[in-house]
Amino acid sequence: MALSSFLLPLFTLVLWSLLIAALLGITRLWSAGKAGMHLADLAPGTRGVDLQNQLPARANWVSHNYTHLMEQPTVFYATMLALALAGAADQLNLYLAWSYTLGRIIHSIWQINWNRIPVRITLFTMNTLILAVLAGRGLFFAVARM
Repeated sequence: MALSSFLLPLFTLVLWSLLIAALLGITRLWSAGKAGMHLADLAPGTRGVDLQNQLPARANWVSHNYTHLMEQPTVFYATMLALALAGAADQLNLYLAWSYTLGRIIHSIWQINWNRIPVRITLFTMNTLILAVLAGRGLFFAVARM
């Protein structure tokens, strides 16, 4: 399998994360404006998290999702790069990687729009299990090649 094909899920999730970052900026600016806040009036060093109590919950959901995309997916990126470097870029790992990437995108869409916890927990658990299988297959591959 071509290494570039194997890395497509990784790059897709990176680009998705950047899209959510852009949505976060737009959502915060729009919500702050609608709430009558002016950026020039904010204290120096004010962070987005400092505005959470002044913004509507839905505006904060985008922020929370962006934070989540900076957490567990970083382990996915490292796992994918390690699998690629170890020569473990096989078809099953590619399917698992796409499953993880699509699962994270679905998680984002759900969290940003509806944010019901039981569904989020289910999506998170499924993605975590997929990541665990990817990492476990990487470990198995590495040990088998010793």
